[in-house]
Amino acid sequence: MKVLIYSKAFLPATGGIQTVVSELAHGLAEKGRSDRYGDEKIEVTVVTRTKQRVDVDDSLPFRVVRCPNLQRLIQLVREADIVHVAGPAMLPLALGLFFHKPVIVEHHGYQSICPNGLLVYEPEHSVCPGHFMQKRYDMCVRCNAVNLGFGKSLRSLLLTFPRRWLCQKATRNIAVTEHVLKRIDLPRTEVIYHGIADGVGVGVALEEGSESDGNPLQIGYVGRLVTEKGLPVLLQAAKRLDTEGVKFRLKFVGDGPERDNLERLARNLQFTNPVEFLGERRDAELAEALRSVRVVVMPSQCEETAGLAAIEQMMRGGVVIASDIGGLGEVVGDAGLRFKPGDSEGLYSRLRAVIESPSLRASLGLAARERAMQTFGADSMIERHISLYRGALSE
Repeated sequence: MKVLIYSKAFLPATGGIQTVVSELAHGLAEKGRSDRYGDEKIEVTVVTRTKQRVDVDDSLPFRVVRCPNLQRLIQLVREADIVHVAGPAMLPLALGLFFHKPVIVEHHGYQSICPNGLLVYEPEHSVCPGHFMQKRYDMCVRCNAVNLGFGKSLRSLLLTFPRRWLCQKATRNIAVTEHVLKRIDLPRTEVIYHGIADGVGVGVALEEGSESDGNPLQIGYVGRLVTEKGLPVLLQAAKRLDTEGVKFRLKFVGDGPERDNLERLARNLQFTNPVEFLGERRDAELAEALRSVRVVVMPSQCEETAGLAAIEQMMRGGVVIASDIGGLGEVVGDAGLRFKPGDSEGLYSRLRAVIESPSLRASLGLAARERAMQTFGADSMIERHISLYRGALSE
């Protein structure tokens, strides 16, 4: 079985989609080496528009084709048995359908129902009620004109129509949470949760940690520094703890356009506790940055599709405090603490609870680890994708 996975963004660029696609490609390739499905092994090719920045492709167990021209992309699609599109990119989707290939679309965002793919109404930075699906197209143009201007905003709206139509024609659609399944409202859709390999920092967050020796509890955020992540809410909640004399260490791991504004806000709040902006971290550097982080906060104000950073912290057996919105609240479930989006008071109370109670941290860590093992294991994700591919081929 020859599987082509198309992902506009891929390694070495960082992000949730890149990580999930890499995990899927590795898992399929390894399965292809050890198991047989019918008379064929699984051969994986990842096609991406991300340029190569380091010479690592040759060491991967699958083929990577970067920035192919149209002729090369057509050739790759025609050679494939399955075309898996990570996010509804129209060109590979259309080519797959044109050449009568089974096409799988995995929805990591909301591009099939929203011109900006985020379900964020930009003029107010608020959750979009679904203007496109309600046929309030003037609101869609007004929304994206804030960042794109009128002409590009109109173009973005017009492209959403064929994108959704193509997704409706796909052999299968994959939603990464039940929330996404309901939101995108596409036929032939099933839920496959993100899966990550067991062993990524496992047990580190379950340890009692250095705070038992008098060092402050380390709290972290991992992800892009963008408006929709609600990071000022975290700073405001942390400042109240700081004012009350609570000892902690706050780390922001990631980068983005809001970094300067967040650093400025942190300086203006005049923390006595350390607040660090570590920038982008990868692989060993990321693991080291998170080694002592016992609590990860995800204060998103947009409808996250899943929240990979939360899943990774849960797999480590750490505490997750997350806003109860979109797929993020679904991922955390009862294995973490949730609060209303934008509610700094609610976040403050949950931070205070885990800081004051080591037993609460321990119980939440164990619950998070158990939920991650049961729901977000890499093997389960790989097996479900293979099953879906086989079903699509049989049709």
